[in-house]
Amino acid sequence: MSKLFTPYNLGPVTLRNRTIRSAAFESMGRDFGPTQQLKDYHVSVARGGVGMTTVAYAAVCRSGLSFNKQLWMRPEIVPQLRDLTDAVHREGAAVGIQLGHCGNMTHMTTAGQIPIGASTGFNLYAYTPVRGMRKDEILQVSCDFGKAVETAHDAGFDSVEIHAGHGYLISQFLSPYTNHRHDEFGGSLENRMRFMRMCLDNVMEAASRKNMAVVVKHNMYDGFKGGIEIPESIEIARVIESYSVNGIVLSGGFVSKAPMAVMRGLIPLYTMSYYSPWWLRMFIRWCGPYMIKQFPFEECYFLEDAKKFRAALKGPLIYVGGLVSREGIDKALDAGFDCVQMARSLVNDPDFVNKLRAGDSSTRSGCDHRNYCIARMYSVDMKCCHNCPDLPKKIREELAKLP
Repeated sequence: MSKLFTPYNLGPVTLRNRTIRSAAFESMGRDFGPTQQLKDYHVSVARGGVGMTTVAYAAVCRSGLSFNKQLWMRPEIVPQLRDLTDAVHREGAAVGIQLGHCGNMTHMTTAGQIPIGASTGFNLYAYTPVRGMRKDEILQVSCDFGKAVETAHDAGFDSVEIHAGHGYLISQFLSPYTNHRHDEFGGSLENRMRFMRMCLDNVMEAASRKNMAVVVKHNMYDGFKGGIEIPESIEIARVIESYSVNGIVLSGGFVSKAPMAVMRGLIPLYTMSYYSPWWLRMFIRWCGPYMIKQFPFEECYFLEDAKKFRAALKGPLIYVGGLVSREGIDKALDAGFDCVQMARSLVNDPDFVNKLRAGDSSTRSGCDHRNYCIARMYSVDMKCCHNCPDLPKKIREELAKLP
C-alpha cells in the first residue's frame, strides 16, 4: 500500500497526505507584501489536494530582499498573510512559509544597502559588488530569523522552512566557494557552520514557543568544482538533524552559478531574455549558453544522491526533485522519505494531487520541463506556458523547437 495518501505528523502539524507544494518563488507579491494573486494561487493548490502548500522566499529582514515581488516578514503584512493562511486552511491544507536571506544576490534598490554576504567580492550573476558581513550584522540577521518565525506564527502559518541551500546567505557561509573569511565564521567546516547554528538556535527557540513545525532546505551539493560535495554535506545535515527539526528537504545547486542543477531541464534563452531588463537581454542571448550549464531532466533526479543521506541520517527527510508521476512519488516514499515536495507539476496543474488520488499508477503531470515558468519567474510570475494562451510569436517558436 502506498503511503502517499496517509496522514503525516510534521511535528505539531498533521498533514492530510504526504505531498507538499515546494517553495518555488511565485513572483506574485508587490511592494514586499502579498497580493490577491498570491492568495488565489495557494488556495488553488490547497483545493487541488496537497497536504501543505509553502509560500516561497520570504526575507527575514530588509537587507535580504532581491525583488520587489518578494515578501519581507514584518508586522505590517501580517493581516494580508493571515487572510491567505485562513483561506488555505478552509481548503483542508496546512500552510508553511520559507524564510531566508538572499545575501550576495540582493540589490541596492531592494535591500536599501550594498549587498552583504559571507565575504567581500563581486557577484557577476547579480551584477553587484558585495560587502562581507560584520560580526554585529551576523548576530542581527541570525536574530531576525527567530523574529521572522514569530511573525509567521502571528500570520497563521503552521510551519516554517529555513532556506539553507541554493547559494543564499546561509549557504554562502557554508560553501567554501563563497566563504573566504579568516575569522571564526570561515575556514573549517565547523566555522562555516557557525552562522547556520546561530540562525537555527533562534529559529528553534521561537518555533518551540509558538508550537510550529520547522523544516530546513539543505544542499546535498553545490553543483560545481570548489563547492560543497556530498560527504561534507552529510556532516552538515547531521548538525541540522541534531536540532530535532521536523524535516530536512534535500536539494542541490547554486542559483547564482549552477541554477539548472536545482531545477533541471531545458533552458529557453530567448524567453529568458525577453522577460529580462533591456540592458540584460543581449548578454543572456550571447553569453547564456556559456554561463548556464545544462543539467538534463530525468524523473526523480535527486533520488539516488538523496538515498545516501537517508542511509546516514535517522530523522525525517523530505524528497524534492523531478516528481511528475504517481510512480515516481511512490518510488521516493518507498525509499524511506517521509514526504515529497513538488513545484512545477503544481504550476502546470494545481489540481495534480487530486488527479493522483483519483487516477492510477500511470497518472503523470503535463509539465514538459521546457522551463518557460522559470524563464519568466523573477520578472513576471511563475506560470506554465500551457496556461498562457497569448504568448508572443517568437516565444512560441522557441518553445516549439525545444525537444
